[in-house]
Amino acid sequence: MPVSAEFRKLTVAPAELFKENLTHHQEREAYFAGRHRLVALVRLLVFGGTVVSVWALFSTDEVLAGFGVILAAYLIFLGLVHWHGKVGYQREHHRLLAQLNQEELARLEGKLGSFDPGLRYLDTQHPYAADLDVFGTHSIFQLLNRSTSRLGQDWLASWLLAPAAPATVQERQQATAELAPDVAWQQEWQARAQHFPRQEQDPRAFSGWLRQPDFFAGRAWLLPLMAVLPVLSIGAILAALNGYSMAVVLLLPAVLLNSQFAAIRAEYYEQTTTIRDALRAAHDQLVLFEAGEWKSPALRRLHRVLHDTGGTAAAQLLRRLSGVAGWFSARQNPAVAGVLNTLLLWDLWGMWQLERWKRRLTGGLEPLLEAAAELDALVSLAAFRAANPGFAEPDVTAPALTLEARQLGHPLLFGGEGVRNDFQTSGLGRTVIVTGSNMAGKSTFLRTVGLNLVLAQAGAVVPAEALRCGPAQVFTAMRTHDNLAESTSSFYAELKRLRLLLDLTDGSAALSTESSATNNEQRLTTNQPVFYLLDEILKGTNSQDRHRGARALVYQLRHRAASGLISTHDLELAALETDLPTHVRNVSFNSYLQPDGTLHFDYRLTPGMCRSFNASQLMRLMGIVLEEPGL
Repeated sequence: MPVSAEFRKLTVAPAELFKENLTHHQEREAYFAGRHRLVALVRLLVFGGTVVSVWALFSTDEVLAGFGVILAAYLIFLGLVHWHGKVGYQREHHRLLAQLNQEELARLEGKLGSFDPGLRYLDTQHPYAADLDVFGTHSIFQLLNRSTSRLGQDWLASWLLAPAAPATVQERQQATAELAPDVAWQQEWQARAQHFPRQEQDPRAFSGWLRQPDFFAGRAWLLPLMAVLPVLSIGAILAALNGYSMAVVLLLPAVLLNSQFAAIRAEYYEQTTTIRDALRAAHDQLVLFEAGEWKSPALRRLHRVLHDTGGTAAAQLLRRLSGVAGWFSARQNPAVAGVLNTLLLWDLWGMWQLERWKRRLTGGLEPLLEAAAELDALVSLAAFRAANPGFAEPDVTAPALTLEARQLGHPLLFGGEGVRNDFQTSGLGRTVIVTGSNMAGKSTFLRTVGLNLVLAQAGAVVPAEALRCGPAQVFTAMRTHDNLAESTSSFYAELKRLRLLLDLTDGSAALSTESSATNNEQRLTTNQPVFYLLDEILKGTNSQDRHRGARALVYQLRHRAASGLISTHDLELAALETDLPTHVRNVSFNSYLQPDGTLHFDYRLTPGMCRSFNASQLMRLMGIVLEEPGL
């Protein structure tokens, strides 16, 4: 289906465009729904008219004319069925496009609850995913993900779980910059796949199964039998119908052959039918992509991969494969399957077709599926970029552990809720101490910094006027919890988290930047700089031990390939700026007491340590009397 020209380019504000698209597609859906009902009525009238005409002709002994009417009606009915299907597809397509625009409006409003939270990717031991709401309810994955395939979702998740090299980030940025202006193309890509209810089926098991030895290898004797037995079986049936009832015994060879290979026939059926929707969805999407002319290096590379398949485009190969998979769908009706297999050895011929297709694709199915999945993930980043034209494309070419941000905001605060701040830090061994009163915004700011680094190094745009950063593995210690199953207190859990930070920054172990769509596990390699975000560290112990431990940690980290932020209520820790002026800097968030006794938070990042604390005032507002009662 061609993309509607009137909705091809992003030339207005995203919310306005999505509303216009929503109205347009709802109107088109209603139009095609009316046509669908009309064609159904015409089909019914043709059928009824045919029955009446045939009855009238046969009742007047016009037998030849009656058969002519039946043939003509049959051909007309086939045409109407085809037309009905096309109209039904258009109706469903516009419904899906309308739904996609509703979803885009929901994302702009921060209504993420209906989207896939991606919890299958969440590892509580990951360096930052749990603390930064990368997955889960109201998460970055829900905000970004438009992928229609399981593999595409895996690719997107892997990009969010590990920082990419600057060259890779720039390649993704160029690809999404090319895709982003064409919102209709992005939505067409998504809608085409969603016509198939099981399009998210993971194809990797099927792809691995295809690498198994061919069934027909070493069974060359089967092909002559497969050619002869259907002729024998059909002949037996015709003979039986003409009174030679004993001829049915000639069906026995076909029945025995089917019985001999019943298990392998069932395996082929299970493997192909479960993946058919995913193959059909990928085919329809790749037809759209292969028809384009692309300029960015990543899209040109994917275009080459999808054409470098022995002279046949990937979409065409997938169409043939899905057709072979459809061959086995006859087994969904046991009666039909029984007849087809007895008379024609239907399953065995399908198995032969599949292995014949497999021999044409010498490189295997994986490169095509992975290329389509990478493109699916790029469409997600492009759609996010298109929906947020005011976001900045980060410059990721700065030296390691550099972060320079202007008007940096939290990507999960919507509708102007978040206050944006400028921030900068650079160099190894640098710690920014963030002090502030309760509820002033310290933790939110740490997550703002962390999430924007994650987005930047995944290749996405960020909510900022400008962002410049260098390579770094983000690491957080923010939401440590006790674990009764492991007899672990929250304090000990936090110590284990800090131990991991020290392990990652000791010069011999750090997290890899390599990203894989099929393996989200982090691997230890060497010399990866770490950008840490530590929120109220050592909060599970007394103030003296907390201060001593936090101070020792800062001293230890200043000699490592690491930098970051530590939030704290401990003003003594802020004194490190005096002790280590080249390594420690103080910033703060403050609150202000209004004349009416209420507290005001401006959420503005301020140089220096916090001078205003509000715990007492907050307790008073909650009705807690702080004065000691009289004796």
